[in-house]
Order: sequence, then structure tokens, then C-alpha cells
Amino acid sequence: MRLFAPFSNFFRDNYPSAERLGVPVARWRASLYRTVFETNTQVGKAFERYLTLAIVLSLGVVIAHSVPAISAGWRGSALRGLEWVFTLAFTVEYLLRLVSVRKPWRYALSFYGIVDLLAIIPAYLAIFFPDAQYLAAVRALRLVRTFHIFPALRGFLDEYLMLGRALQASVRKIFVFLSVVAVLVFVMGTLMFVIEGPENGFTSVPTGIYWAISTVTTVGYGDLTPATSVGRFFASVMMLLGWGVLAVPTGIVGAEISRSAGTRARLKGVDCRMCGEDRHEGDARFCRRCGTRLLPLAAPAARPPAAPAQQPAGMHQPAAEVE
Repeated sequence: MRLFAPFSNFFRDNYPSAERLGVPVARWRASLYRTVFETNTQVGKAFERYLTLAIVLSLGVVIAHSVPAISAGWRGSALRGLEWVFTLAFTVEYLLRLVSVRKPWRYALSFYGIVDLLAIIPAYLAIFFPDAQYLAAVRALRLVRTFHIFPALRGFLDEYLMLGRALQASVRKIFVFLSVVAVLVFVMGTLMFVIEGPENGFTSVPTGIYWAISTVTTVGYGDLTPATSVGRFFASVMMLLGWGVLAVPTGIVGAEISRSAGTRARLKGVDCRMCGEDRHEGDARFCRRCGTRLLPLAAPAARPPAAPAQQPAGMHQPAAEVE
């Protein structure tokens, strides 16, 4: 859908690759860049592993702080102290990423840069709005970027990317489907308002639409129920339609996933040496994500020609070869 094209192009064009960010010339900044950005070195891998551990622990602290039995008394103070330790560590990490590149604004405006910034803002907002500290759960988005450093999780990252591509390819169809559902719930909600009326709880058209949405999605909170025979008939129709409503988007996305899985075999098995992208067409010469030239696969070693079979002694040659 063209409405979402600028957002997808923005995230793709602002991917924090070495070409876009610029590797600094200064030795200490270049060493810092290899540590915080590159994961193909031992130092970079160790940094990403410790960063992943810190993210997981900070999420655990946020969860524990929301439990009254755990956050009461001195334990609450300890959890708040740990939360500030993680926040300061992530703040330093974010600043190091900005310092270690020649074009820091490109990183700050990239998708990963925005996620890194959103991971530290809630703690500072909690100074003025205490409940804002729970918004630090956005740090979970950072875990997706660190999947590729663990061999056991690389397959999960590929599946995440496949699901994302399937959803992107299904946006237009899902939008059409949701527009049909919106018209359906509007009509049915209005009819229920006319049929049931305020005396049965349907005090307005928006209330009827709310009932129609909760019914067609098979949620059924039970706070609004039809009391007349005609209203119950339409409610039964809405319940039956709900089964079909749930099946349609599942089939749309499932078809796109099957199509994506079917084309995997036709993709070139070349990994980009800069960003690690491995989904390239068979005739691709440059990376589809960062534009780096792809190195061709090593040609398989040629098999030596087989030696001609020797004929056993005493075996007669064909008549055409006999002089």
C-alpha cells in the first residue's frame, strides 16, 4: 500500500551500515565503531552478548517492579536503583554509538537509533510521571537486532523477516478486508440500536458499534446483550460471521508466507559482508539492503577426468579396430 511506502523506505534507506554512517578516521573512534557496531569481531560479539544480557535483566526489573509484593519496602528501592543503573548504561551506549560514527544524525534517525533512544527516555520521564517507567518495556525491540550473534537464534531472525515481508505484501488486502468489516459493524450496530433501544442498554449508535465489534471478533464481553427476538437473531448472524472474519486474514498472510517460502530456493546463497543480509536474487550483484557489492560464491573444485578403463588381457578388440 502506497500510504506505508514512505515509512518502509525510510527505515530501509536509513539502515545503519558502514557506508551510510561513515567509519571514522581517528584510531580510537574506529576501534569504538568496531566494538559497538560490528559483530563479526570477537570484541563486537562479546559487546552484543553483554548488551543482550543487560536488556533481558532490565526487562526483568521492570516486570518485578510492577508486582506489589516484590516492589514493597527496601526491594522497591533496590529495583529503582537497578533500573537507573541499566538506564545510565544504555545512555552511555547510545552516546558511544553517536560518537563512533562520522554521520551521527543518520544513526539517530534510523530505525535502530530511534528504538535505542526510546529505550532510555521512559526512565527520565518517570521523574515527572512515575508510571512512565513501565514504558521501558520497549527495550524488548532491541532483542531482535541481537538475534544474529547467537547461532541457535539466526533461524528465528529469518522467520521474523519472512513474517514481516508477508505482512507487508498483505497490507492492501488486509486493508480492503478491514474496510468491509468496518461497514458491516457500522450497519449492524445501527440496526441493534434501532431494534433494542436505550431500554436494553443500546443507548447510542457508537454503543451498538462497540457491541458489533466485540461480537464479530468473538470476544463477547457480555456487558451488552440483546433482549428481543429480532435482536438475538441478528446477534446469532454476527456470531456466525465472526468465524469467517477470523479466517480471512489468516488465509491472506498464510498465502504470502507460502509464496515467500516457495521463492527461497531461487535466492542466491550469498551473505552481505557488511550487513549480513542473505536474501538476494540469483542475478543480484549488490546487497538489497545496504548496496555493498556481493562477493560471488567460490566455484566448486573441478573433478579430475576419470581415467579410461583398462581392458583385461586377452580380450578381443572390436572388429572395426582390427587391422
